Amino acid sequence: SMVGQRKTVRISRRKAVASLLALGATSALLAARVRRERARPLPADRLRPPGALDAAAFLDACVRCGLCVRACPYDVLRLGDLGDLGDPREPAGAVPLGTPFFVARSAACRMCEDIPCVPACPTGALDHALDDIRDARMGTAGLSDPERCLSASGAAYCDSCVKACPIQGRAIRMQQGRTAQGGTIRPVVDAAHCTGCGLCEQACVLDGASAITVRARHAAPGSSAT
Repeated sequence: SMVGQRKTVRISRRKAVASLLALGATSALLAARVRRERARPLPADRLRPPGALDAAAFLDACVRCGLCVRACPYDVLRLGDLGDLGDPREPAGAVPLGTPFFVARSAACRMCEDIPCVPACPTGALDHALDDIRDARMGTAGLSDPERCLSASGAAYCDSCVKACPIQGRAIRMQQGRTAQGGTIRPVVDAAHCTGCGLCEQACVLDGASAITVRARHAAPGSSAT
């Protein structure tokens, strides 16, 4: 009947309005989340994959698809989940949900020559112009705890970090000379060639934290790696 048709039209309009309101609320929540993500930089030890754009551009471009994680043949990359959110009251300490990262101490980038994670990215959040893994700049390594470094402290000769570096003789080397900690030789990083892969950090023979660590390129000076 005509009355029934009018009732159906009114109900349909209500549903349409409700759907629009729900969509608007969802969009507002997503926009608020992106703003929070931008305001909360990752800790210094959360490294983005090779070719990742600068922090803000990366968050704009990354669609959280996980294809780069699936493309990694060594299971190095992982996606931020609820356990990585950290304390929302803190300015740092969170990995945005669904975005890729790795922690060098537990699983460093293996520096694949074909960089499979980059072409897997459908949006260019991982820059497709990166075609030589040696040009990647995920971060920069440095001797962060010289007092614990076996060579720098003089406790023993150790060059495990240097041997692990895939860019031998350029990104890191052992440098002779008395150190402040009493040693006679120490690892020295050349930031111009360091890719931030973290293989040196992973290879450090110390228990617990490494004496040499990678500070992610997004990390602000003085930010903590823990």
